[in-house]
Amino acid sequence: MSKNNVLIWNLLIMSINEDLRVILLKECLTIKALAEKANKSSNRRYTADGISQKLNKGTMKYNEAQFLADVLGYKLEFVKK
Repeated sequence: MSKNNVLIWNLLIMSINEDLRVILLKECLTIKALAEKANKSSNRRYTADGISQKLNKGTMKYNEAQFLADVLGYKLEFVKK
């Protein structure tokens, strides 16, 4: 992957992380509540600390962000300008 592609990917991931935080605010939910909802929808274990660390460090994978958005009733999609 070229340096430009890495930069674009990092910006995309940061944007997704910020978007998830905005959705939590709009829905009046905490990260702890998100973790609880995610645990009910998955056989994988989610913790508030784990989600928070991934959001803060920008290390959340795209498929994890998709799943968490789905848990919140949202869909991640790319829309051409």
